[in-house]
Amino acid sequence: MKAKDLRSKDTAELNTELMELLKAQFSMRMQKATQQLTNTSQLSGVRRDIARVRTLLQERANAK
Repeated sequence: MKAKDLRSKDTAELNTELMELLKAQFSMRMQKATQQLTNTSQLSGVRRDIARVRTLLQERANAK
């Protein structure tokens, strides 16, 4: 997910995206714990996407 794509979304959509990413991260953590996750690099990708969304939300909160 690119930051450019995220900037085009409004705050409500970003909050929805954040919740989906957090659910995906939890699911991947459980799969990793049970040895079912084959591509462990996805976990770090999701973590970075969460950071991108949170950064944009913080930027918008500080701009007001």
